[in-house]
Amino acid sequence: MSRELAPLLLLLLSIHSALAMRICSFNVRSFGESKQEDKNAMDVIVKVIKRCDIILVMEIKDSNNRICPILMEKLNRNSRRGITYNYVISSRLGRNTYKEQYAFLYKEKLVSVKRSYHYHDYQDGDADVFSREPFVVWFQSPHTAVKDFVIIPLHTTPETSVKEIDELVEVYTDVKHRWKAENFIFMGDFNAGCSYVPKKAWKNIRLRTDPRFVWLIGDQEDTTVKKSTNCAYDRIVLRGQEIVSSVVPKSNSVFDFQKAYKLTEEEVRLPSCLSMPLSWKDELAWAT
Repeated sequence: MSRELAPLLLLLLSIHSALAMRICSFNVRSFGESKQEDKNAMDVIVKVIKRCDIILVMEIKDSNNRICPILMEKLNRNSRRGITYNYVISSRLGRNTYKEQYAFLYKEKLVSVKRSYHYHDYQDGDADVFSREPFVVWFQSPHTAVKDFVIIPLHTTPETSVKEIDELVEVYTDVKHRWKAENFIFMGDFNAGCSYVPKKAWKNIRLRTDPRFVWLIGDQEDTTVKKSTNCAYDRIVLRGQEIVSSVVPKSNSVFDFQKAYKLTEEEVRLPSCLSMPLSWKDELAWAT
C-alpha cells in the first residue's frame, strides 16, 4: 500500500453480553486519491469496515466526494443476509486550504441517523478552537437496549489537542441545548498522550476532570505501532448513566489487523480496540 493506515478503536455493543454490535473509530491516514486507487489499501480498509456496524472514518481528503460512494459499492456488492451499509458525511473541514472530512458508515438494518449537524465553533472570546469542528450525529436503534446515542467525533491537531479535547465539553452543552439526548460517545484521534497531552495538562481538560465523563482507554494504553512510541492517542469517552452502565468489565482488547492480514509495519499501523456491550433483540443476533 502506498500510505499507512492508523489505529482502529472498537466499541462492542452486545446481545445479552454474548453477541455484539461494533462501533468503531478509524483514522485512515491521508485518505485521498492515492489510497483510493491502491487496490490493496482499499481491500484492507473494506475488511476493517466490515468488522463494524457503525464506523467513524477520519482524515478523508477527497475534494471530489468519491471515496464514500466507492466504499458503498465495495461493501454492498455481495451483501449477505440483506446487510447493506449507508453513510453520512461532513462537509470539508479545516483552516486555510487543508481540509478533511468525517464520515460515519453504518449497517442500515441496525441503526439509522436521527439527526446531524456541524458544531459551530464561534463562541465569543473562544472562537475557532477546533482544527476540524465535530460533526455530531444522533443515531437511533430500536433493536438495542439503549435506543439512541450521539457520537461526537474529533481529530485534533497535535499541538492544540489539550484545548480541543477540553472544548468537547462545550460541544456536549450545545448538543444538550439542541436535542433531548442522554447517551453520548466521544471518539476519535484525540492525540491524547505523550508530549501532546503531558500529565500536568490533564487538570486543564474538563472532559477529564468531570467524573461524569467516563474514559474507556487508559493513559498507559498504546494505540501506536512504532516500537519507539507508546502513546494513548486514540480515545473513547462516554457520558450518560444508561450507556455507561452497559460496559462489560475487563472488555478492552486489541485487534491487530497488521498481523491478521499479514501486513508490514510500513503498510499499516497497529489498531487498538475496545469492547462496550449493550443488548438488543435476539432476532438481530445475525448482525454480529
